[in-house]
Amino acid sequence: MNPLASLLTDLAKGVFPPSDGRVDVVPQPSRRDCGVLAVTGHTVVFADTEADWVRGRLPPGDLSAPLNPPFLAALCARMGRTVDNIDLLAVAPALPGPPPPAPALAPARDRDHPRIVRALRHRDDVRAWTHPGGTVLLGRGVAGRWELAVEVDPRARGTGLGRRLATAARHLVPGGEPLWAQVAPGNAASVRALLAAGFVPVGAEALLVAGGEGEGDVG
Repeated sequence: MNPLASLLTDLAKGVFPPSDGRVDVVPQPSRRDCGVLAVTGHTVVFADTEADWVRGRLPPGDLSAPLNPPFLAALCARMGRTVDNIDLLAVAPALPGPPPPAPALAPARDRDHPRIVRALRHRDDVRAWTHPGGTVLLGRGVAGRWELAVEVDPRARGTGLGRRLATAARHLVPGGEPLWAQVAPGNAASVRALLAAGFVPVGAEALLVAGGEGEGDVG
């Protein structure tokens, strides 16, 4: 198992690495997936580059440095990528059985929906459902983890639909695997929806994309 995938498996179980200030440099789990994941007192750079190069650009003892602009800019230049966003990373266990009757979900048939188009660029095995006023998607993203994306139409915001869609997604994730979500910390409405849907923050993550448009926020 790729070291990043192993770390994610532990995080989903509530098992964190030591808060020792370490910066681990591990191989990319795929050609697509490249970035920085920080949990409390511990950071993992998943990029196909030399550990000495990474550590040579990080001030000793500065726990915030791996997610600060100077290092991310240097890493982007070295990898020929751009940084997508610095997201809150959260996870929730799958829920048993089918989703509740509300919201009633129908498989999405419009594969040209902007959210679905973006998801197909950054995730594998994308599955999507719609409800009047919203769309919910699942797909395999970083290191093969199942990731959530939710889109709520402007007229439906403030109704709790985002929370209900995120909760429904926990019933839909295949194989009872954990479900992950990335959201911009400033997107307070989406953060609140995820928390209300049972997601637990575990860290912060910056993905480096090879070109084109990033996936964006939940919500």
